[in-house]
Amino acid sequence: MPRASILQTDNRCLQALVRSASIEATPRQILTAEHLPELLPAGTPVYVPFLPRGQFSDSLAACRRLSELGMQPVPHLPARMVESRGQLDDWLAQLHESQVDRLLLIAGDRDSVAGPFPDTLAVLESGILTRFGFQGIGFAAHPDGHPRVDRSSLTRALELKQEYARTSGTHLWVVTQFTFDAQVIIDWLQKLGTLLQEVPVYIGLAGPTRVRTLLAYASQCGIGASTAALLRQPGSARLLRAWRPDAMVRSLVQYCQENPETLLKGIHLFPFGGLQQSAQWIQHHGRSLEDHRSEANGLSIQ
Repeated sequence: MPRASILQTDNRCLQALVRSASIEATPRQILTAEHLPELLPAGTPVYVPFLPRGQFSDSLAACRRLSELGMQPVPHLPARMVESRGQLDDWLAQLHESQVDRLLLIAGDRDSVAGPFPDTLAVLESGILTRFGFQGIGFAAHPDGHPRVDRSSLTRALELKQEYARTSGTHLWVVTQFTFDAQVIIDWLQKLGTLLQEVPVYIGLAGPTRVRTLLAYASQCGIGASTAALLRQPGSARLLRAWRPDAMVRSLVQYCQENPETLLKGIHLFPFGGLQQSAQWIQHHGRSLEDHRSEANGLSIQ
């Protein structure tokens, strides 16, 4: 294939991933950012995490502001932090009244269980979600493994969630924890392709930040296996350099080209280096590869 045609194909695949990109932002970032519409275009899915010491009222206010700005709020719902069935019912009712039509159901990183829901499956089995008109429910996945749950249990949980989606008619999608090794993601996609069938997958990537900052977040999130791939990057001063997900994205673009039936539909950015920096990265890569082909040459640490 001529070089120009290859670039055009790369460009289309890259832009397809970037156009569907979602991003995570804390309630504080959402509520205090003065120029949020300039950073994130209308329609952008913005995930709103429920922080360990956070309040539901903060998440709700953030979701309302995102809706007012024409963005798509996706609040986290941590099962282990819900104190009662009544509280869950109340939270869901308020989200529904605020025109939030989708959420990310997670277990939460809390060691103790506040109420009757030790995990996401317990929330599904309660039947409470079916009483509200949510268009879709997302679930987290961990290609790099989970520090508290073995891989077989993670796979079984995905099977049960897939079955719930079939029986309830719920639109289901999966968003992954971030990792530093594209091959880990590709192997995971290949392994679970049959299991997930038509469930769209959005790959979590760390947005631009300092490598030292990134390693600190990786330690907190239990990202172990692929951290070695990050540390293998060349350069004696790598811990002082900047991480960019460019190389990861290019590997995913190549994978999509070679596997047109893949479940991979987009990327999800964790803005560890700040919301503005990650938003600008999305804007930058939404433009033509032709304009940027002389940059970076696929290196993720510059």
